Order: sequence, then structure tokens, then C-alpha cells
Amino acid sequence: MARDDPVHSQTASSEDDHLPNLVTIVGRGVPAAFEIAVDGEIEMVSHDPLEDATVVSKHAAEGTIDVGVRRFRFSGQMANVNLVDWNGVPAPESPSTPTVHVEYGVPER
Repeated sequence: MARDDPVHSQTASSEDDHLPNLVTIVGRGVPAAFEIAVDGEIEMVSHDPLEDATVVSKHAAEGTIDVGVRRFRFSGQMANVNLVDWNGVPAPESPSTPTVHVEYGVPER
């Protein structure tokens, strides 16, 4: 007998199902601050968020960056992004603010 609906294992759950999206913040070599908010849940992709001086709550993350990257996995949609350089000048008016890359449906690497 053929089934019309696919069969899913209830035990086959992964982090990708829970937090399928990825946001990456890339520093430009000068101190800057960022705040990101999502309408789902967010989690930093790091072994030690305290080392990266980043505060993460259930729906938002904020911190500072000068060089390197900060990555966050999230569910839902991106709700808000706020970036300012060390002088408090917001993006896109300052060339020193970090760049932000948002990717939906990205498998965990």
C-alpha cells in the first residue's frame, strides 16, 4: 500500500531544524557596536560569548566588534539590525560600520 504523505521520524531532529538561519557580522578594523533582533530565537555560534563581549538574550544580541566575525544562528525572520561606529555614526553613513550577511536555510557546518 502506497502512502500519499511522507513519513518523518520524530527522533530525527537537529539544530538546523531549530535554528536554520545564519547572520554574520564582519568587523572593518575599527571599534563598532551592533544590535540584532529576530522574531524567533537567536544563539551565538561561539564556544564562549563572554570572550567575544557579546550579550545574547532569547530574541536579540548586542556587542562590539573591530576585527573578525561574530556569527549567530536564529529561527524566524530578522527583525532589526542597528550598527554604529566608534563615534556613534550609524550605518550606512559611516564606512567603518561592520557588514552584515543574513542567510536563510543554512545547514550547520
